[in-house]
Amino acid sequence: MSSFTQGLDILLQQLRSLDMANRPRFDQSLIDRIKGLKIEDVEEMPSRTSDSVEADYGSSVDAVREDARRVLAPEEPELAPSADREQRMAALREEVLVCIKCAHLAAFRHTVVFGVGNPSADLMFVGEAPGADEDLQGEPFVGRAGELLTRIIETMGFQRGDVYIANVLKCRPDMPKGSSGNRQPTPEEMQTCLPYLRAQIDIIKPKVMVALGGVAMRGLFGTSEPMKLLRGRWHSFGNIPVMATFHPSYLLRNQALTEKRKVWEDMLQVLERLQVPITQRQRNFFLSKA
Repeated sequence: MSSFTQGLDILLQQLRSLDMANRPRFDQSLIDRIKGLKIEDVEEMPSRTSDSVEADYGSSVDAVREDARRVLAPEEPELAPSADREQRMAALREEVLVCIKCAHLAAFRHTVVFGVGNPSADLMFVGEAPGADEDLQGEPFVGRAGELLTRIIETMGFQRGDVYIANVLKCRPDMPKGSSGNRQPTPEEMQTCLPYLRAQIDIIKPKVMVALGGVAMRGLFGTSEPMKLLRGRWHSFGNIPVMATFHPSYLLRNQALTEKRKVWEDMLQVLERLQVPITQRQRNFFLSKA
């Protein structure tokens, strides 16, 4: 018996064991093909030259090896990009929900505020940190500032679920017992939490990002420039263009229509960058009231 036939016998034994174990994607025709090669090995070898036998065996062995590789190590089905992003985001979320890197924040929070929206979104909004409402509900921008952000998103022609919304900090900054309101996150807290935001951005790969307020800009870029100098301008986070604009809470404190118009002008730039058609009504929003 030739060494080639012996090799086929060993492979047949392995494949039969897979067949008995009902291994997924097992192909019974593979055994039949190998049996055929064995018969050919016994019956035809004497009448053929060594060169032709070697060439035929070489191609046959390659084919058998490839079929065996597919049976022994079947390839996983390729995921659609959207499904892959959803799975990666879900895995990241599970990691973030149990984070205790900032022990004082972990002890103070009710829940981690991971982020919400479409993991395949073209547009991503980044805020600074959760407030009291967000901390209780586990979702960013659900208080009064969140309601205003939702109206801005809808006026742009999107639904809240079309975009992705996240914060630099995933936990509400701790406050002294008995005090109300919110404090800004410290640079150390933002640096500790920033890898999670970077991971979210890497999964989503948005075409455009909007940084809401000076704290978000500090978290993303480390800049301490005032927002009046940062807003309305494009910045780059890696290869992603970022529009800096006022935080919705600023507009709640400052009700001047001129300030609202500034934010809306920033959003018009975002729509243009996304190459989204802009209606005349959108262009004139706030204009006649200013």
